[in-house]
Amino acid sequence: MQQIIDFFTGSLNTVAWLYIFLPCTILGGLYLTIRNRGIQFTKFGYVMKNTLGKMFTKQTAGEGAVTPLQAVTTALAATVGTGNIVGTSQAIALGGYGAVFWLWIAALLGMIIKYSEVTLSIRFRERDAKGDWVGGPMYYIKNGLSKKWQWVGVLFCVFAGLASFGIGNMSQVNSIVGSLNDAIDAFVPAAAGERGLLNLIFGILLAALIGLILFGGIKRIGAVAEKLIPFMSILYVLFAFVVIFGHAGNIGPAFGKIFATAFTPSALGGAASGIALKQTIVWGLRRSAFSNEAGLGSAAIAHAAAETQGPVQQGIYGIFEVFMDTILICTLTALTIICSGVDITFGQKVGSELITAAFATMFGQKFAAVFVAVALMLFAFTTVLGWSLYGSRCVQYLFGLKVSRAYQVLFIIVIVVGAVASLDVVWDIADTFNGLMAIPNFFALFALSGVVAKLTKDYFFSDKAKLK
Repeated sequence: MQQIIDFFTGSLNTVAWLYIFLPCTILGGLYLTIRNRGIQFTKFGYVMKNTLGKMFTKQTAGEGAVTPLQAVTTALAATVGTGNIVGTSQAIALGGYGAVFWLWIAALLGMIIKYSEVTLSIRFRERDAKGDWVGGPMYYIKNGLSKKWQWVGVLFCVFAGLASFGIGNMSQVNSIVGSLNDAIDAFVPAAAGERGLLNLIFGILLAALIGLILFGGIKRIGAVAEKLIPFMSILYVLFAFVVIFGHAGNIGPAFGKIFATAFTPSALGGAASGIALKQTIVWGLRRSAFSNEAGLGSAAIAHAAAETQGPVQQGIYGIFEVFMDTILICTLTALTIICSGVDITFGQKVGSELITAAFATMFGQKFAAVFVAVALMLFAFTTVLGWSLYGSRCVQYLFGLKVSRAYQVLFIIVIVVGAVASLDVVWDIADTFNGLMAIPNFFALFALSGVVAKLTKDYFFSDKAKLK
């Protein structure tokens, strides 16, 4: 059994991330950027105007669909989470300051990758037996490629379905419970003796709450995400700015550290000198993907349910999503940690302690512990909601609507397991399945890149362009 676990967390993980995901993100992102005339840069103003600029205008959706904003916030619900806080902290601790540079590179290329995923999800989506819009990699493989490639879509669903129990369920729930315990410990240290019972109670309550939302379908998930995501994101951004500008003299040196160690991680010497360039690049790319999921194809499942005028109109939300998730929130997390001057033990995997220590430099330890705990709890909660939808859609594609309902019941039961279990191995295995999801998705993105390019050209660059 241990040999199987070691294979998943070792050899297979390395192949999935280092030898497949990394080159596909860099080369694939460059290829898609060129084919689509770099619209994540050249049309960035248009993207912001028609996404962020419309966030507070009233939007409606018909039966079996959600609004474009609900679609993007549902997708952000699954991406804005522990990856932005813990994932960014781990990128710095394991890859050095230079990992932030590679996180940015992956995000800039990830914008066009996710744009392509979302555009294809709308172009090749279909109605299910209930009349709901369904889509994602499995559907653009099924409807966009010939029948002989349908097994690739099945493969994606298997990987995504398995990943949903780990990265989208148990690991997130464990983070929620851990953050609640940290907040309680800050005020009632004696509560640590009752941690097992408290974790079980927290798990049951979370399972009941997730179940109430999950069984309400995509519309209820979208309604919850639409309210929680903007609120918690704005709050986190504001507090991060307080810390960064509270150490304003360190902003310039922080960027200096990032750029100085992007290609020579040992440039700063000390403990960071033991970090190899490969580690810097891999941890930056890996944690970027863990944060925004560009290349994994998961977010396209949520976007497929949007009531939208066309594929490109929703596709631009993919660019906006990566910008908000990684360029903005992950960068603020990194700058908060670096500017605060907190000690970093390089080479060791960390949790939320780095960002908590950084916030404590301005707000004090108790407030920082509570704030980070609440932020992690809300981030992780919405991530569970998003992944519950992804897993349901994958099981529905494989086995039909009835079995997807059984999956939802199992998903809720696993929440309780995640609350009381030790999950180091689960994190590693789930990380591997996350990487494996990218293989069938990138295959489809390359094969259907011409479709995306034509849709992009017709919308932005043709004589009859629909650009407004």
